[in-house]
Amino acid sequence: MNENTPAPAPSTAVTGMVDHVLALAATWTRWDGEPAHADGRLHTPHKAIRRVADHLVDHLAEMEARLAGEDPQPDHWHASLITTGADLAPFTPQDLDEARSRLTRLARVWANRLDALTDEQLDDSPGEGWSFRELARHLTESAYYADAVGDLS
Repeated sequence: MNENTPAPAPSTAVTGMVDHVLALAATWTRWDGEPAHADGRLHTPHKAIRRVADHLVDHLAEMEARLAGEDPQPDHWHASLITTGADLAPFTPQDLDEARSRLTRLARVWANRLDALTDEQLDDSPGEGWSFRELARHLTESAYYADAVGDLS
């Protein structure tokens, strides 16, 4: 993409990120149990799915609060600073099915909400913080967690 290439619609950016994460996750049933190391942190398949879902939920709550004229609740996620016992569990085909259901539904909620907003609402969003268009772009950074685990085919 160059400066003349239009940015994808905010909803497409979010659903595209989730599609990317799930494409990588499809290879994670081969994970050998050894966490990946990146940026001084441990990364595992379950942790990647947890972080992507948490990021989507956190900013969805922010957007909905701002649209309702409320202050967003501060988040208290431990984020990627911690690796839980559950993060270290094997990533099974059933876990992949669960991740697909969870992340696909979250992406659709985001897409439906973003597509219902006007360009003005996307760019001049109520409350403090990024515009909702910028928030959608920020969510694409969640792919980092999946990229840290990588393609395990």
